[in-house]
This record gives sequence, structure tokens and C-alpha cells, in this order.
Amino acid sequence: MAMIPNQLPRLASDPSGRSLGLDLPPGALTGPADDPYLWSGHGPGGPGAWSALRPAARTAGLLPVLLGGERGPEDWDLEPELMSDPAEHDAEAVLAGFWEDYRASEVPEEERDPRVTAAVEELFGEQPGYAETLAPFAAGWPGLGPALPPRTDPDRAAAGLAEALTAPHSWLAEARPALVRARRSADIPAVIGWTGPLNHESDVARLSAVLRSWEDRFGARVVALTSDRLVVSVAAPPRTAEEAEAVAAEHFAFCPDTVTQGDHDTLRAYAHEALVGASAWNFWWD
Repeated sequence: MAMIPNQLPRLASDPSGRSLGLDLPPGALTGPADDPYLWSGHGPGGPGAWSALRPAARTAGLLPVLLGGERGPEDWDLEPELMSDPAEHDAEAVLAGFWEDYRASEVPEEERDPRVTAAVEELFGEQPGYAETLAPFAAGWPGLGPALPPRTDPDRAAAGLAEALTAPHSWLAEARPALVRARRSADIPAVIGWTGPLNHESDVARLSAVLRSWEDRFGARVVALTSDRLVVSVAAPPRTAEEAEAVAAEHFAFCPDTVTQGDHDTLRAYAHEALVGASAWNFWWD
């Protein structure tokens, strides 16, 4: 992975980061002593934490991200040495492959064990069929959606989302501020070796390749990570149902659990109810 000079080791002798023009709270480095890949605060940073770290991108080549959840990053299974380079992967090829993998795993209705079907319906209610789940794209992968015009500056959108996520009583109110050496926010999961989507994809650089494409087409920024969730800000959200359906197809391939185990049973419902005008995208892998 093409990397920039690593300024994180300087924080070992300068914990506040003043030599880098920063004023960091108490925190810790993660990774080899001579080449750490992550700095994270010891405790919650509050609503202004992400914005306070943003200057580090200019002064030190370090990008901010929020790390949340019941387990702190020191307890996550981070494996940066196992990840490839996002630049090695084509976003559309990655998504098309995921889409076809899902289609291949679908058991035809006539071959399903009725006992399994009955058990699932007892737990979750009647489930939509394959064609209904993926409509209007049941015939196959539709390709990438078109780029959309931004409503605001992408970094401003990211700062606004970070502030909202860490507001009192928000689900990420206790998130820790963190810094990662990365050229673009899409690379953050790959650089730290995040394994949240392990049951879907073990090489998160492939997902970072998709995130790069979303940066380019939708002004997306990686704002927050937990052990199994990814939150992305969006400066150019879909404005119509048709645009939202195109984006929803990408989301389904990227993270099928977003639809199949979320509040929306079908891709179309997810698109219409959760994506039109949405300035944040939230992904969770079982």
C-alpha cells in the first residue's frame, strides 16, 4: 500500500503532539514501536473531537476516525499485515463478485427444506424471496451507479456527522478519537487491519477500494468504526428513488446484512426508506 511518512512514532516522546501542531488528550499507540498504525485516546473525546483532530491531516498526514463500541480498539482483532492494497482492486469487480456470490448461495425455493423455512418464519416472520429481495435488480448485477452532485463539502459533512454521533445520549457518545496514517479516509479500515466484516470479506482492502469509489462519486468519508460497524458520511446522497435504488444495490453487495438483517426486508424498501437524502450510511456485519 502506498504510504506517506509515518509521524505516529513521534507521539511516543511527544504524547500531546505539539511538535505536529496538535493538542492531543492522553492516548496510546497501536502497532510496532517503530511503525505504529493507530493512535487512539484513552477515553471519549466528545462532540468536537473529530474536528479537533482534522488539522492533523495537513500537518502530519494523519486522518481522524472515531472508534466506538463496548470493546475498545485494544481488544479488537486488528491485522494490518494481512491486508492488501486497495489500489490493487477494482470497486465494480469487487461488488459484482459479492453480488454473484450471494446469488450462488441462494437455494432455489423448490429445494428448500420446509422445516428450516418454517423455523425461520417462526423467528423472523415470512421472508421475501430472492427476486423480491433484490428487485429491481433480480436479473443480475446492475453496475455502479452514477456520480451525484454534492450538497456540501465532504469534510464539512464528515465533521457534522462526527459531532452528531458523539452528542450526549447518541449511540457513539463514548467513542474515542483516533488518528491513522492514511492518504484518504477510505483506506483507514485497510491501514489498521480492521476485521469487522470478517464473515463477509477477510481482506478489508477490497472494501476500501469500494469506499474509494464512494469518496469519488458521493463525497463519502469514513467517520466511525466499532468492532463490527462502519459509519460513512455522505456529501452527495441520492435524491430520487431511482438514484437510491442504484446505491442500494452497491450497499447490498458491500454488506448484505444491511438489508437482510436490518429494518428493511428488501433492497427497494431500503433504498426508498433509508437512502433518499441520507447524509450517513451505516453498515453492520453479523
